[in-house]
Amino acid sequence: MPDCSHQSCLFLRMFNQIFNWRSLLVLAAIAIASGSIFYSNYLAKKIAQDERKKVNVWIQSLKTRAVVTEQSALNLTNVITNENTDIPIIETDENDIPSGQGLNLDSNLLRTDPDYLNRMVEQFRSENKPFEVEVSKEPLIRNKYYYGDSKLLKEVRYYPLIQLLIIALFIIGLIMIINLRNRATQNLVWAGMAKETAHQLGTPLTSIQGWVEMLKESGSNDKIAGEMEKDVKRLKLVSDRFGKIGSTPQLEPANPVKQVEDMIAYISKRAPSKVNFHLDRHGKKDIPVLMNAPLFDWVIENLLKNALDALEGEGDISVSIKDGPDQVIIDVSDTGKGISKKHIPLVFKPGFSTKKRGWGLGLSLSKRIMEQYHRGELYVKQSEPGKGSTFRVILRKSPRLN
Repeated sequence: MPDCSHQSCLFLRMFNQIFNWRSLLVLAAIAIASGSIFYSNYLAKKIAQDERKKVNVWIQSLKTRAVVTEQSALNLTNVITNENTDIPIIETDENDIPSGQGLNLDSNLLRTDPDYLNRMVEQFRSENKPFEVEVSKEPLIRNKYYYGDSKLLKEVRYYPLIQLLIIALFIIGLIMIINLRNRATQNLVWAGMAKETAHQLGTPLTSIQGWVEMLKESGSNDKIAGEMEKDVKRLKLVSDRFGKIGSTPQLEPANPVKQVEDMIAYISKRAPSKVNFHLDRHGKKDIPVLMNAPLFDWVIENLLKNALDALEGEGDISVSIKDGPDQVIIDVSDTGKGISKKHIPLVFKPGFSTKKRGWGLGLSLSKRIMEQYHRGELYVKQSEPGKGSTFRVILRKSPRLN
């Protein structure tokens, strides 16, 4: 398991809590749906038993009507047979050939489709066991009565599925709303932290700049003063970056090749001597692209620093820039410790870090800069433990901003 700083662990715990909350919500929905399905099946069985009794009574009344002569008995059997207005029934011979028109069936199909009754017999056979009634003893003749499920029984059986669908849609909508709210809250927190950081850096930067000017005026430490001035400018750039978080950046014509070259030059001077940097421009020195140069620099800087951390003091960092018809592809590769497959989906999650220090926000912010501000891409192209990693940046030549 990777180590994480106190701040990173707080972020991980926060996301674990959200995940657990979602799991509980899903489990509650499953429990509700399971209970509903169980109860609906119970009701369906009760209704099915009741309907079978009704069909049996209907058949018995039909048999009675065929043998009785008293008008009162005939009236009673007529009432019983006429009460069935929802359960479909088909009478067949011993060979399942329909002998009548059927009861409670589609009258239009009965008139127009000659095979309709045969199809319904097959369907009813799969739904319920038929009743067999002895019509004659000499010779022995038995008729069969197939019956199907009533509309009420079908509705009861389908109700759990409809309920499950409604619950699923409700949970999906609720999770989407919560995700949007959490994302908006996180964005506000990050923007507030970034702006406060930029504000806090302002005072010491002004003071340091004053001391640099005094060193330059003294003339005794021109070299030191020059290097310090570069670092002060760098700090001002970092402060400016943090101050712009939360605001819509302006995209202007710039050359990503030049930006990458400058960033490699800056990082290489501060890297261990056993780390070698390689840049492959593929013959291109100038690729005009609309982008926000300070934020793009931040992305490249984060990738180079992550590569340095992966090397642990020794190895190679290679940057490849390819110019395509619609996009610029930048690959940042290292020969470091690599990333395990289970951690690759987590590297861009806020709070995830394999380092003992840091907030674990560098790659997350970099991905946001590329995808939200530049409509580009940032992802892990490939990584293998012990052999290194390659991060790919795709910069659109004509980004469409909302």
